[in-house]
Amino acid sequence: TCQHVSSLDLKNLCFVHLSRFLLFFSLQTFEKLLIANRGEIACRVIKTCKKMGIKTVAIHSDVDANAVHVKMADEAVCVGPAPTSKSYLNMDAIMEVIKKTRAQAVHPGYGFLSENKEFARRLASEGVTFIGPDTHAIQAMGDKIESKLLAKNAKVNTIPGFDGVVKDADEAVRIAREIGYPVMIKASAGGGGKGMRIAWDDEETREGFRFSSQEAASSFGDDRLLIEKFIDNPRHIEIQVLADKHGNALWLNERECSIQRRNQKVVEEAPSTFLDPETRRAMGEQAVALAKAVKYSSAGTVEFLVDSSKNFYFLEMNTRLQVEHPVTECITGLDLVQEMIRVAKGYPLRHKQADIPINGWAVECRVYAEDPYKSFGLPSIGKLSQYQEPLHVPSVRVDSGIQQGSDISIYYDPMISKLITYGSNRAEALKRMEEALDNYVIRGVAHNISLLREVIIHPRFVQGDISTKFLPEVYPDGFKGHKLTDLERRELLATAASLYVAEQLRSQRFLGTPRIPIAKSKQSSWELSVRLGDGIYPVAVSKDGSSFSVEVDGMKLNVTSEWNLASPLLSVTIDGTQRTIQRLSRNASGDTSIQFLGTVVSEGQEICVIEAMKMQNSMIAAKTGKVKAVHCKAGDTVGEGDLLVELE
Repeated sequence: TCQHVSSLDLKNLCFVHLSRFLLFFSLQTFEKLLIANRGEIACRVIKTCKKMGIKTVAIHSDVDANAVHVKMADEAVCVGPAPTSKSYLNMDAIMEVIKKTRAQAVHPGYGFLSENKEFARRLASEGVTFIGPDTHAIQAMGDKIESKLLAKNAKVNTIPGFDGVVKDADEAVRIAREIGYPVMIKASAGGGGKGMRIAWDDEETREGFRFSSQEAASSFGDDRLLIEKFIDNPRHIEIQVLADKHGNALWLNERECSIQRRNQKVVEEAPSTFLDPETRRAMGEQAVALAKAVKYSSAGTVEFLVDSSKNFYFLEMNTRLQVEHPVTECITGLDLVQEMIRVAKGYPLRHKQADIPINGWAVECRVYAEDPYKSFGLPSIGKLSQYQEPLHVPSVRVDSGIQQGSDISIYYDPMISKLITYGSNRAEALKRMEEALDNYVIRGVAHNISLLREVIIHPRFVQGDISTKFLPEVYPDGFKGHKLTDLERRELLATAASLYVAEQLRSQRFLGTPRIPIAKSKQSSWELSVRLGDGIYPVAVSKDGSSFSVEVDGMKLNVTSEWNLASPLLSVTIDGTQRTIQRLSRNASGDTSIQFLGTVVSEGQEICVIEAMKMQNSMIAAKTGKVKAVHCKAGDTVGEGDLLVELE
């Protein structure tokens, strides 16, 4: 849960739980529901279904046979091999599973078939309930051109642009010149940052048209593009809406989603530090107006761009559950999956607009198996050799679909989990997020926790001074990791030295029996050298009980810990400051690594294009040279570190 109950005694708490139990089971919804998805969102849906007494059916590809969502569901059926087109996007196979298991309803999660009108139509033709809006709303809002026209008619603020399909690169240039640079070239269908390019001149417009159309065709089977004015330096703020089949609709406040890389969200929070009550209400009312105009039912999200003067413009509507929905659940107390299921069954909304609160603050970090030092995150694959979620930290929620031993493969999105923290205010939520990130153990793949931690403690983020350009502005040369202050450097050196000595002392004894000593048994002081980066620092350590006194740079620091060396996490107090460190590795010589605070071508010419997670990435020559050899061909699957093209 996101909120902490502290004012109820045991009797009242039991009554609350009993009331919720009776509420879930007094409503007749569905006996069996199939989740047409995988990973954390499938697990998320299953949890609510269990609360509501609904049996669940999971689908999976052959490589997902042992996935967490498969184990959680009451039934599970394989729908094909690993590639999504042959499994999670295989409508024929999924429809067969629905018939076989007699599932009465389908929750599509997000991505995959969640906004596919043909899938919704096929379900309806078989008398199976789609947990989402009807095909009309999916069609209208899934097409950016049609949705923009509908938004205009509903009196929703829209971005200036070309209301039609762009035919070719020449027309794209002409339209861009008419609108005025910069412009945004984007796929008419789909979302998630795919098929989107910003162009500042004619050359970038032609290149953007090429890449965006290729990405759109690859991701959505639809290469149509549109062009609109690019709002420079905006915030990305979205409104959660909830509507039923009886004409009722609510807005459930906003989510701030401005921290992005490659047009994909990384950190989200609710509410936003930027909106005042009047702007929030105006955005909410316009979002509801759009939902009603399209006769929307279910949970959905209306996304806006907001400029520095709090002018807001309609971006798109997502006709599904959003990845970041947990932060809204935290501040409103609503279970959005439950509300979607109730609405799909035909029940009216239980709440009025005046009933929707903003209670506290919630922050979500998307934890990815990505290397944040490469373009703020390029996918990493491998097996989770060690995995431990920070659920012991107060007011932490982790939505995940993996466990220790799980594989992060090339076939699916590299998200590991959604890490959510809740507090009575923003400072509290951020402090808990910092603690949760420090306590998150992930081994076997690269991950972006270091980047997430740096973002949430950065002064600009803490002050709320953010935009969609935050990452490139704060890290213009790319993310390089945490820059230690002098005090933090001394803390790290003292901690590393203390940990080393603690390990040496432990190695002197085995099951209470002295063994061949590595150090003298009565030794109480040590002169050490600690390597940090390119430097080697002399450190003097003396032991006093369970504490160590460490001299660094002529200054003494007191380091205390329980020194549980079997744990990957160590809570260490350094002169009264508590830090959580992680022991990453230790080799045979005793060196320990720890985590602390987290062709004939010319220079610049495109050599090849790599598609990663359906995003087209142009590989550029770093210097003038001649192509010596090409080690790949179109359609090959390549991994990190693979040699693709040799230059000489």
